[in-house]
Amino acid sequence: MKIIPLSEGSFTVDGTKIFVPFDPATETMQQRPSGSLLVEVQPFLIITEHDYILCDLGLGFKTKDGILQIHQNLVDNGINPLEITKVLMSHLHKDHAGGVSVIDEVTGERSLSFPHATYYVNKQEMAYAIEKDGKSYHAEDVALLQSKDNVVFVDGTGTIDGYIHYELSGGHCPYHQVFLIDDGTDKVFFGGDEAPQISQMRSKFVAKYDFDGKKAMELRQEYLAKGKEEDWIFLFYHDIKTPFSKM
Repeated sequence: MKIIPLSEGSFTVDGTKIFVPFDPATETMQQRPSGSLLVEVQPFLIITEHDYILCDLGLGFKTKDGILQIHQNLVDNGINPLEITKVLMSHLHKDHAGGVSVIDEVTGERSLSFPHATYYVNKQEMAYAIEKDGKSYHAEDVALLQSKDNVVFVDGTGTIDGYIHYELSGGHCPYHQVFLIDDGTDKVFFGGDEAPQISQMRSKFVAKYDFDGKKAMELRQEYLAKGKEEDWIFLFYHDIKTPFSKM
């Protein structure tokens, strides 16, 4: 398998849940509102013998030329966005699902950002995202998923095409899910916000921003132990410095 991180950069987030671009080379956290958190955003492209797989879709921001950032990042890596065959969604928070759909600036019509791909979304998370539309979820970004034929709504634990395993985790948000891609040679684990940074895997703490902080902490320890035993490659969505690593 080939792993390509698609970093969208660093941002700060305060109580408004608005993601504001942050350049650590020229700015300091002291310049941002009190209580701001530094957040790095990084979807992934996984290339296997069978598929071009995206793991979550970023913020949905556009470049200064009006191109969806994740599309531009793919092009910069020599990949045509129309080549993507699968999109695996850990959950639908706006920093992971903002790139699910895009608005045509001429017609004003919204369409899926990867029309030739099959999207895999937890069905309860879909309903929850619409119900909880607001600061963390943007229903307008993801509502289109409900009416498209190339969306598969999954539930609980299962397998996609015999080599992509998904499991309901439910720590960071109630219907969060994680994925293990096993092509017989490599095992790549995408834990979304259950395993967001390498530093979080190495320490025990309960995060206030998790729906069930204790469960999320326990899951990190569980995944760490299993990943060591089975030689997983972990993908870290919120860790630009260490995008992926074995533990």
